[in-house]
Amino acid sequence: MERREQYVRYQQDRTVLATIGAHLDPQISQISVRLPRSVAESAVAAWDREELGGIGEESPEEYELRDDAAELAFIGLAITLRGVWDGEEVVVDLDVVQIAAALQAAR
Repeated sequence: MERREQYVRYQQDRTVLATIGAHLDPQISQISVRLPRSVAESAVAAWDREELGGIGEESPEEYELRDDAAELAFIGLAITLRGVWDGEEVVVDLDVVQIAAALQAAR
């Protein structure tokens, strides 16, 4: 029975985490960052890419990979729409969700 109780606590923790997120969101929705040209161009290419075929049944690992690829594509969209190239870098305002996804992928 203890195992179920811990998941009730986890749900309560998630609710608190979401409340914190709701308070943080209007304070820090975007952050200006600099990215090297090579990775910025790869992100733009991910946005421009067309995936052929539908999505079938996925393992959790495949879902996670596809989700990360989508976050990269959204970074590419941000670069396309509002990126400012400065030599071998691009300066772009990224959504904190995109920044968090990139940081998580780096771990």
